Formats: sequence, C-alpha cells, structure tokens
Amino acid sequence: MIAIDSIAELRGALDGAARALRDGERTEPAPSLDRPPNPELGDYSSNAAMLLAGPLNENPRAVAERLRGELERRLAESGSLDRIEVAGPGFVNLFLADSWYRRALASLVVAGDELGPDPTGTPERILVEFVSANPTGPLHVGGGRHAAYGDALVRLLEAVGHDVEREFYVNDAGSQVIRFADSIAARMAGDEPPEDGYGGEYVIELAERLAAEGADPAQREALGLRGIELMLVEVRETLERFGVHFDNWFSERDLYRRGEVDAALAQLEEAGRTYRSEDALWLRTTDFGDDKDRVLIRSNGEPTYLTADVAYHWDKLQRGFERLIDVLGADHHGYVARIRAAIAALGADPSRFEALIMALVHIVEGGERAQMSKRSGDFVSLDELIDDIGVDAARWFMLWRSVDTTVDLDLDLARSQSNENPVYYVQYAHARIASILRKAGPAGEEAAIGLGDEVPTTALDPSEKALIKRLLEFPDEVRESARRRAPHRICAYSTAVAADFHSFYRDCQVIGAEGEGVERSRLGLCLATKRTIAGALALLGISAPERM
Repeated sequence: MIAIDSIAELRGALDGAARALRDGERTEPAPSLDRPPNPELGDYSSNAAMLLAGPLNENPRAVAERLRGELERRLAESGSLDRIEVAGPGFVNLFLADSWYRRALASLVVAGDELGPDPTGTPERILVEFVSANPTGPLHVGGGRHAAYGDALVRLLEAVGHDVEREFYVNDAGSQVIRFADSIAARMAGDEPPEDGYGGEYVIELAERLAAEGADPAQREALGLRGIELMLVEVRETLERFGVHFDNWFSERDLYRRGEVDAALAQLEEAGRTYRSEDALWLRTTDFGDDKDRVLIRSNGEPTYLTADVAYHWDKLQRGFERLIDVLGADHHGYVARIRAAIAALGADPSRFEALIMALVHIVEGGERAQMSKRSGDFVSLDELIDDIGVDAARWFMLWRSVDTTVDLDLDLARSQSNENPVYYVQYAHARIASILRKAGPAGEEAAIGLGDEVPTTALDPSEKALIKRLLEFPDEVRESARRRAPHRICAYSTAVAADFHSFYRDCQVIGAEGEGVERSRLGLCLATKRTIAGALALLGISAPERM
C-alpha cells in the first residue's frame, strides 16, 4: 500500500546497509525496526548491529558505527534523516526529519480508505466454523463471544487476502434433540420438563406455538426437529442483529442422510484405523498422539459425538478448504487432539486444522456475576445484552481480551458514556474528528488535495509525529492480528490511536492554525486518523459514528 512506503523506505535502507556490510549476504533473522519506548532514543531503533556482530566477528558498537555511515548515505538523498545515534550495546537509533513525516502523512491521505496491508502472497481457502451452539434455546452471551470473535477473525483473514467462509454447524441429531422434544411435550401437557431437559421460559412459549400449529407431542422426533427449526430462526435473527452473517448452515442430520458418516467409517476401516472391542467400534487415535483411543460406535450401536465430527471435518476437506479453523468452547480442550488424530487417520494433513478454545464470559452488574445455563433458563441471552448496551459495546467487550482470557463484562462500564468506557473513547475520537472536518467546511474533506504542495515552515509538534507513526503501524498490526488469530490486538491498537489523537488535539490547534500550510497539514492528519479508526473498528464489526 502507498501508506506504508515511508516505513518500507526505512526497512529497505536498513536491509541494504546490512547487506553492504556482509558483501550482499542477507541477515537472518531480519533486523528489527521498532519504535523505542522513549522518544529520546529516536523515532525508530534497530538491533541490526547486534545481529551482524557474530557473522562479522566484530564488536556490536563498532558494527553500529559502520552501519550508521551506510544508513546516512542511503537516506541522504531523500532528506529523511535528521541524525543517527548509536546507543547501549549497539542499537542504531534513527531520528527522522520533518520531511519524512510530511511525506508519510501525504501517503496516508492519498491512500484514502485503503490503509490496510497488501494481500498475502500465499492466500488460503479457509473455513471458519464458529458459534455452532446446540439449537435448543436462544443464543446466550457465551455464544455471543464466539460470534463476535469468529466474525472479527474472518474479517482479519479477509483483510490480509485469504478466501474465507463462515459456517455454523447445526447439531440437529443425537440425544439433545430427544431431550428437547421431551421438554416441549411436557410443557404442552402442562407438566415440568424432565430432570435432564430444558426448563427455560422460552420452552413454554415454544410449546404454546407448536400446540397452536397442531404439533403432535407423541411424535417426539418431529416435535424436536420443529422446535429446533423455530429456535434456529431466532438464532439467525439474533446473529444478524449482532452483525454476524453465515455463508453456510451445515446440518448434522445431512451427514447421516447423505451417507457421509458411513463413508468416513468405511474409509477408516479400510485404512486399518479402527478396531472392535467390547462390542464397540474404536478409532486408533493413539497412533496420532491422542492419549487414548476413542469410541466411534457404542456397544448399543449408537454413534458417539466424535463420529459425526469426523465425517464433518472430512466433508470440509472434501469441499476444498485448505485450512479449517474451529472456534470452540472452554470445555473442548480434549476435543482438539482427537480431531487432529481423526484427520490424520483419514489420510489428510492434521496441521490444516486449528482449534481456538474460547474462555468463558461472565456478565457483571453491581459487582455480582450472573449465572448462565441454557437448560435451566437462568441465563442472559445475547438479545437481552444487545437491548441493554447495544451491538457496538457488546462486540467490543467480547473482543478486547484474548481468547484464552475470561471476560467479565461489566454492564455499568459498558453503559457509561465516558472515557473509562473504551469503545466510547475510540468512537468519540472518530466523532470528534468528523466534527472538526465539518467545521472546516469543504477544506476539511478535501484536506488530501494538494497536501504536499505547500510545505509548512512550522516544525511538527511531537504529538503530530507520534500520531503519524501510530497510523503507519496499521498494516503491520492487521497482519499480526490475523497471523496470531488475535482481534483483541485491534482493540488495543484502536485505543492507542484514539489516545494519540486526543494528545494531538490537546497540543495542536487545527482549524485556524498559524503558519503557511499548517492548518491543511493538520486537517490531513485528522482525516487519515478518522479513516484509520473507521478501518480498525470495521475489522471488529463496530460502527464509527459521525456524531455522538
């Protein structure tokens, strides 16, 4: 992207200087180019000299001095450099000229909304399966965290150039369907549901609706399937309201109806990966690193949950997906090894399968946690949460922690309209910039035009430099967030951009700024910041309001 040309210039000069010291040989790993924690140590710093010291058999500081000369020569023509200092054991610290910052800002503005990374050179066709909650009740906030995370992950993967589809696996087969049907039938008869059934208020409402439809409570399977069908309508509506759209809704029953379960079992048997013991059919998962073999067909002839899952993941591979990503619940740690083993047993590469285990989410109000259980009905639904705090706050608080960290979603904080509320803080920065640009009139939205034509004579403020550097980090942050499967990094980055903008706005007058070209330059910086915040929030599925 145009927006990262300024960083690419520095990386190119650094790589060229390092190669020159090694007669053209490349240094591995590549030298770093980082923002030092203290601005007094430079705008950017590199460990290149310390990496080169071993191959050159020289003292790192001596190498750093030679490297400084090479970098000064390479950056002299562009006028990008103010000075280079050697510090500590051999860090090379670059202090950049205002001209470099002004070119960087111009490139950001010219890039428009295309501020993200260039597409990866090795794109993959990826299937991300997430939520996949048993369709026996409304979607609760735990499923909401899965939904927010899976959707944001897909957005990140697409942003770096992968071909990605979203899939919801519908568990419409097995014992839970019968338990659900028994619960509905009991409510239709005016009775309490069985002990292992579903006791929520929604089951009463569902029973009333099915009774009005003339459903026969004696036809348990049909009753359960119709109940699931109706619940899925609600789940779809909730997810769409939450900004989550699935490309595929995959039915477990279809696996059996199409014969895919039998085909997978036959393939495993032909490959010698199954055996019979105690009248049950077992899969030799220990051959592939699992801690014990797993039952596929019980002694009573009933398939286990694993059986359909094996066939389902084989179906995913048969559809041509190169990478399978499952977003799983906190109780699925043992699931990962057996699915990898099953994929290997079917003759595929198990490294194509990734499982991301999602920690729990708790709703907190007044310092107390709410308990959630879909069966008992004592749970907070995602719809209730959205009604309370809105989609944007719900998604942010589901996403701002890593997947392996439990989220305590504080309703009091999420409701507040203050800088303590992180999503409000970021969105307010976007809205404030929109207000600045509106007040500037046509010049506000046209800040990009001729930005580089008039070079301000006033030196850049440190807060301007800090904000420009932060904006230039966006492409790398998106790439790293996608690589690490870590949308929470975008939350942190958005917050940092908002903080840097608020510091800039505190220190620098924008409209009516004195000095030739200064107002235009600062309007351009506002515009680039607004676009970056909007782009980051879009990756999270969160809106960027123009007014607040």
